[in-house]
Amino acid sequence: MVQQATYTADSQIADVQNSADTRRMPINKVGIKDVRHPVRVKDRSEGEQSTIAHFNMYVNLPHNYKGTHMSRFIEILNTHEREISVTSFGGMLKEMVERLEAESGHIEMTFPYFINKQAPVSKVKSLLDYEVTLIGERHGDVSTTLIKIVVPATSLCPCSKKISERGAHNQRSHITVTLRTKDFVWIEEIIELVEQEVSCELYGLLKRPDEKFVTEKAYDNPKFVEDIVRDIALRFNQDERITSYVVESENFESIHNHSAYALIEHTKE
Repeated sequence: MVQQATYTADSQIADVQNSADTRRMPINKVGIKDVRHPVRVKDRSEGEQSTIAHFNMYVNLPHNYKGTHMSRFIEILNTHEREISVTSFGGMLKEMVERLEAESGHIEMTFPYFINKQAPVSKVKSLLDYEVTLIGERHGDVSTTLIKIVVPATSLCPCSKKISERGAHNQRSHITVTLRTKDFVWIEEIIELVEQEVSCELYGLLKRPDEKFVTEKAYDNPKFVEDIVRDIALRFNQDERITSYVVESENFESIHNHSAYALIEHTKE
């Protein structure tokens, strides 16, 4: 005879996490890390796109509590399997802090974002992926949301072009921009702005005429790592929707075993 398992109501099961802790050591961040979850993100051309996001979700823990309720983080994710924007992301952050009965909270949502790009000459289309992260912080009743985008690009060295008779060395660069905005901005808008200020943008698929075009475009538009961050920062300064930013560029050198790097950080008054 198989004995049937018996289940007890939640109210009769000890809540160990909620028990008292006597060490008097508050914890700044406690939660779940690197959880993969399907999401739908606003897309300027298609309305929305489905993707897979990696989530880090944390709250603070007062000194007198033993632990937090980890299952509630997953419950919150499952109720937000809808279109996620900067606006709805802030609502999810607020809900997390309230449900975990915390004073502060932090969410990071990182996902690949795909843009269907058209090659410059052949006009053939192909998808190119960009790494996008939404970062939310909440302290008390105040929430802030940042958007972070990594844009791959080509940079060509002005010094190499100046001193060489036959060509110039170039490298692939990662331009990382982290923005706080006061109005809605499309992800595509930010990417396009960055790509306009590099030696040449990247494409997923190029035919021979396209390769000729991008090679010559980069050669005609040489930029140091310092030039890239300055030119992008100038563009951000002109956009009233952007209230603060960090612009970073890392050039993966082709003639050195190290990277070139520059950063500009600015908060508008």
